[in-house]
Amino acid sequence: MSDITLVDRHEPLWKRLPVVVQLRRSTGWQRAMLIVGVVICALYLLVAVFAPLIAPYGFGDQQGADGVNFPRTGAPSAEHIWGTTVGGLDVFSRVVYGARTAVLVVIVAVVVSIAIGVVLGMVSGYIGGWLDRVLVVVADAIYAFPSLLLAIVVSIVVSGGRSTYWGGITAAAISITVVYIPQYFRVVRAEAVRLKNDAFVESARVIGTNPWRIMTRHVLRNSTRSLPLILTLNASDAVLTLAGLGFLGFGIGPTQGAEWGYDLSRALSDVASGVWWTGVFPGIAIVLLVLGVTFIGESLNDISDPRLRARRRLKQLVSTRDKATNAEGAAA
Repeated sequence: MSDITLVDRHEPLWKRLPVVVQLRRSTGWQRAMLIVGVVICALYLLVAVFAPLIAPYGFGDQQGADGVNFPRTGAPSAEHIWGTTVGGLDVFSRVVYGARTAVLVVIVAVVVSIAIGVVLGMVSGYIGGWLDRVLVVVADAIYAFPSLLLAIVVSIVVSGGRSTYWGGITAAAISITVVYIPQYFRVVRAEAVRLKNDAFVESARVIGTNPWRIMTRHVLRNSTRSLPLILTLNASDAVLTLAGLGFLGFGIGPTQGAEWGYDLSRALSDVASGVWWTGVFPGIAIVLLVLGVTFIGESLNDISDPRLRARRRLKQLVSTRDKATNAEGAAA
């Protein structure tokens, strides 16, 4: 029995949406983790979209509408609920706008790396030959570098280590993209090598189907089933890589945008003075976002486990049998 049979095509459309389908397939802790992860990520997405409405001040504002400068390293108060930094910036506003930066970088990096990695892996695995050997060598060479070190090098090459807001987002996204392309390339290539000799691909080749149509219609459709899991795991790692770039000073300029890693690096000198709020809140923001994405990835991994699917099918069969037994008893 395939997983498709678990979803009734006559059910309402909202019950057949990807996240809803996964929630219905999950059980126990897997469902709890998936719900918590989805809620956390949805909250961050809402904060990123409505950052100008949520933040009381701009990410670079050092004074209010009355023209009075904010206090430096001011403790949390009614006016600044999470305090201010040594530069007189509102911590809450910086964290809120930092969510927008993180979400934008993660979305751009993951989407671009999937697009490039899937296409290269599909072409390499299906065509083979010298092209396959060259791409495998290049992917292995890139994969051998430490991810953060490679991201730093790419960031320096792209933007000199510092740039405008959109330039910094582009540089950070490209840095992360280069790191993750080999992972998607490897997964899709392995599946393409396996699928290109299957009967349905051979049949399409015999009747004269265009190779590109075979790759996109048959090979691609059956070689991307594990990508959602890799996507979620890479998204959480992308948040940490972006924070690492900002912490080391290779991220977005402080006057161009808010970035949690940069704020953490500036907060190191405040710890000795007993100023804890400038580092705690950006750190919590990073941890919660990574935790939410990781929960989604781990739950998807468990849901894709054949043993979990077997338990769910058994539960459905037992429930169906019990209903039939009760109906027979009521009829008798």
